[in-house]
Order: sequence, then structure tokens, then C-alpha cells
Amino acid sequence: MKNLFAALVLPVCIVVCIIFCTVAAFSQQQPAPEKKPAETKPQSTKPAVKLPYTLTVKTRPILNISLKAEKANMADVAQDLSKRLKTPVFLGTERQKEPLSIEFSELMLEPALQLLAPTVYVDYEIDTGSQSPPRVLGIYLYDANQGEPPLSAVVHGSTQSMLIEGNTEDTPESEAEKLKDEEQPLRVSYENYAVSVKARKQPLPLILLKIGETVGIPVDIQDERMDLVDADISKLSIEDAVRQLSPNVKMFVRADLTRSERRALRLVLMGPPKTVQEGR
Repeated sequence: MKNLFAALVLPVCIVVCIIFCTVAAFSQQQPAPEKKPAETKPQSTKPAVKLPYTLTVKTRPILNISLKAEKANMADVAQDLSKRLKTPVFLGTERQKEPLSIEFSELMLEPALQLLAPTVYVDYEIDTGSQSPPRVLGIYLYDANQGEPPLSAVVHGSTQSMLIEGNTEDTPESEAEKLKDEEQPLRVSYENYAVSVKARKQPLPLILLKIGETVGIPVDIQDERMDLVDADISKLSIEDAVRQLSPNVKMFVRADLTRSERRALRLVLMGPPKTVQEGR
């Protein structure tokens, strides 16, 4: 009887052992369940501070400005405009404190500036040999009845040439008086911001120095070549007159937008542009 019981128990143990091993092996083959990442709450972001103005400056096809402001700080607008134009902007005392509310779109530089202040000046550098527009050197947004900024506020020059006139020979005064104006080889006149030049085979540096003396502005002669020039210019702006004389002159000009006037500040006669030698 005992033998029979042992015979029955042994197969049952073997079967149980086989089932247990199979389950263990199956459980080892099953991949561990992936852990879900912990949910994170989105970080709260503060809304960007909205400026009380929108300024847009475009350079193509021409320089133009758009501005929309509602009680904006004029000093902030001027600082932003200076940064975008890459030129200094000077404000009058009242302009710095006055809130600005205005709207205009795609206006050229000078009309746009006239809307920002009652008195406006702009200093330019003009290259007579270039077709590029004048380079803005400084903008002045001044108060009403505020005086004009110094002529050297942004236009600086360390050198100035001088014109010395006179006859090398002693000429009786009576004979000198007989020399009529129309017979003089070089004549320059200036009236109402217009210049006239009459020259017969005169050196270009001499003509520019004479213009500077007549107009009352400094002239810097960096090219002393005495190429002779004939000129017959009648009542032109200094900008147009100097363009006709030479492509190697830099002019510094101030535009008074309030009075619609332009005046020269300085003339510089540059040397001819350097050419790269062949083979280098």
C-alpha cells in the first residue's frame, strides 16, 4: 500500500515542478512594464511687456519710417530711433518729458522727423563721387524757439587750409582799379544759400578755398594737385555746385527742416580713389 502511494505522489510532484518551472521561465521572458513619466505642470510664463509704441525703419527701396505711439516716452522713442538709424539723436529739454501720441506709415526721413518736434535739424555727409544717398550724421529734435546746435556738434575737423590772395608784383592802385570784375579769372558770389562760380583755368583747391572764404566755412585741402578747372556755375546750391567741380569732395551739410534751408558746414577735397594694381 505504501509503495502504491509513493508511486502516485512522485508523478504529481514531477508535474507540479514542471508547471512551476514553466511559469517562472515565462515570467522572466515578460518585459517589465514601463513606468509612465510623472506629469509635470506647465510653467507659468509672464506675458511680454507691451511697449506703448511700434517703430519700424526700412532702408529699401529708400529709407522710410513708420511709427505708432500712444502716450509713449519721447526719450525711449528717440533712443530706439538712434539705434536703428545708427546715428545720434539729440532731444530738447521739453521733448524729453513730453508724452508722444502719433501715427504715420512709411514716411521718408525728413517728413517723419518734422512730425516729432517743432524744430528739427539734420547733419549729413555727402560724397560727390557717389550715387548713394547722403549719410546721416546727427538728428536734432529740438523744442520751439530753441537755438541752433553747434556747427561742430557731430562734424569735426582737425585741419583747415587757408586762402592767401594778393598780387606778387607791385601794381599801381589806379591800374588795379581798372581791372573789372568780369575780367578776373576767379569770381565767387553767395546769396540766399545759392553760390555762383566763374573760373577760367584755375586750380581746383583755389576754387574751393574761395568758395569757403565767401560762404564762411572751413575747407580742408588733402589733395594739393593743381589741375586747372574752367567753371561757369550760376545760383546753385553748394551741394550741386561742388558736384559739378569735382567727384572727390566730401561735403558736410546741415538741413534746417523748420525753415526749409540747407547750409554747408565744411568741405574736404580728398585724393582720387586708389586703384588696385594689376597682378596683385
